Amino acid sequence: MQRCLFLARKAIGYTYPNPLVGSVIVHKGKIIGEGWHTKAGEPHAEVNAIDSVKDKSLLKESTLYVNLEPCAHFGKTPPCADLIIEKEIPKIVIGCVDINSKVAGKGIERLRQAGREVIVGVLKAESQALNKRFFTFHAQKRPYIILKWAQTRDGFIAPLQQTQQAPVWISNAFSQQLTHLWRAQEGAILVGKHTVEKDNPSLTTRHWVGNNPLRLVIDNNNSLSKKLAVFQGGLTIVLAISPTLSMPKQVCNCLYERQIQSLIVEGGAHVLQQFIDEGLWDEARIFVGTPQFSAGLKAPQLSGNLLSTQEIEGDYLFVVKNPAIEKRSL
Repeated sequence: MQRCLFLARKAIGYTYPNPLVGSVIVHKGKIIGEGWHTKAGEPHAEVNAIDSVKDKSLLKESTLYVNLEPCAHFGKTPPCADLIIEKEIPKIVIGCVDINSKVAGKGIERLRQAGREVIVGVLKAESQALNKRFFTFHAQKRPYIILKWAQTRDGFIAPLQQTQQAPVWISNAFSQQLTHLWRAQEGAILVGKHTVEKDNPSLTTRHWVGNNPLRLVIDNNNSLSKKLAVFQGGLTIVLAISPTLSMPKQVCNCLYERQIQSLIVEGGAHVLQQFIDEGLWDEARIFVGTPQFSAGLKAPQLSGNLLSTQEIEGDYLFVVKNPAIEKRSL
C-alpha cells in the first residue's frame, strides 16, 4: 500500500477533479504490475496496473492493492470494479472507501457480490490524507484551503514603505521555487487588490513545471489595470465581495460551483487574517526568512497544531494544521 501511495503522488496537480490513485498487483509476494491515474479522463490506476502485467494468466492468483476504492460507475472511463471481476483477480486490498456519492461503497459491494475477497482500511489515515483535497471538497462542499505567507524574523510581512511596484522578498530563491511547486498542486490561488497593486505578481508556476492555478483577485470596484502581470498569460477571475457576507465563504462558494477542490491563499495580511478569524482554513505554510524590518505590516496571527519544521538554506518553513477542522473531519 505504501507503493500505491508513492505512485499516486506522482500525479498531484494533474488528476482533478479525480482523486490521486495508485495500484499494485502482487503474485506470490512479487510485484508483477503497477500503475497510477495520470490525468482526468485517462485510464484509472487499476487499469494501468492490470495492463502492465506481462503474463495475464497470473492475475487469477494475484492480489490487487489500491489506495482508494475502485469505481463502480461509468464516467469518462468504464468501472474499474468490473474490470477486476472480469480479470478474475481473487483478492483486493483497499486503503479507504471513496467518499464520492457515485462510489461510496458501491465498488466494494460489487466486488464482494462477485465472490472476491476484499480487505478495506490498510493505511486508511495515510490514504485519506493523500486525497485531503478530494475528501474535503466532497465532505464539506468547499475547497481544501492552504494559507501561505513569508514573514521576517521579527514578525513582519511587509515593510512600512515600498518604493517600487515589485515584491520585497523575505524568503530565499529555494523557498520561492517551493512556492511555485505548491501552486502547481492546487486548483486556485487568491490574493487581494492591495497585493496586486504593491507587488504586481504573476501568480504562476514559472519556476516549476506544472499547471498554473486559476487566479482569483478581490477587487470590489474592478479598478485594477488589466495590464498588470496577474491578468497576463492565463485565466484570472476578479471577485466583487458583498460587504454583508463572509468573504472567505463567498470565495469558497465561487470555487465549489466551479468544481475546484483546492485553494492557496497568498495574501495580503488582511485577506489571510479573515480566513484565520473565521477558522476557514485547513493548513498554513509559513516561511520565516532572515531579514528584519523592525517596523512594518505585522504578519497574520494564528494558532494550530505544528505538523513540521524545515530549514531551507537559512529560511524556516513551519507547516500548521487547523485543529478545529481536523477534529470536525474525523
